[in-house]
Amino acid sequence: MGVMSDSSNSRYLEMFPAWLRSLGEDTAALGQIVEGDAPDEARRYVVAGLNYLFKSLDLIPDGIDDLGFLDDAFVLRVAASLALAENPAAKTDVLGRLSDDARSIKDFLGGDYARLETYVRGLRKGAARGRTVEDIVGDSATREAFVAEVRSWSKAFQAPTFTRDQKTLVKLKAFLGAKLP
Repeated sequence: MGVMSDSSNSRYLEMFPAWLRSLGEDTAALGQIVEGDAPDEARRYVVAGLNYLFKSLDLIPDGIDDLGFLDDAFVLRVAASLALAENPAAKTDVLGRLSDDARSIKDFLGGDYARLETYVRGLRKGAARGRTVEDIVGDSATREAFVAEVRSWSKAFQAPTFTRDQKTLVKLKAFLGAKLP
């Protein structure tokens, strides 16, 4: 992953902290989609992204909260994009906005975006905290408990500090590059 010029990075140094600040609200809005009447094929991506957030919470090492939560923000945006690609009729304001944001991730990551997209597709088969995506989508009691946990987390979330520095973007790319298959 190459380093971009300072001028092209400046938009990310403004954009990514905003994504961190809105992560709790975005998560709550996606939780509403999970409990709503979205088509299951689109809902699976939303659930996969949210389930990833909880798996990530259990794994984020101290000292890299900004990178770990940006990773979550990226995954939620790619999941929204995939949900709409799967079923455009599932579009809501939040899915549309997050899906549009995924284009900026694609610009930021360049060729590595395909790796991230593949990774997010695979999350539909994953589990976190003992719940698979299929458990959440297919069982109303599991879904209710999951959405309650999403709401609780989103209310308590406080965005970590994001250092608006070129080095932070380099670290973010390295963090993602090391994580992606």
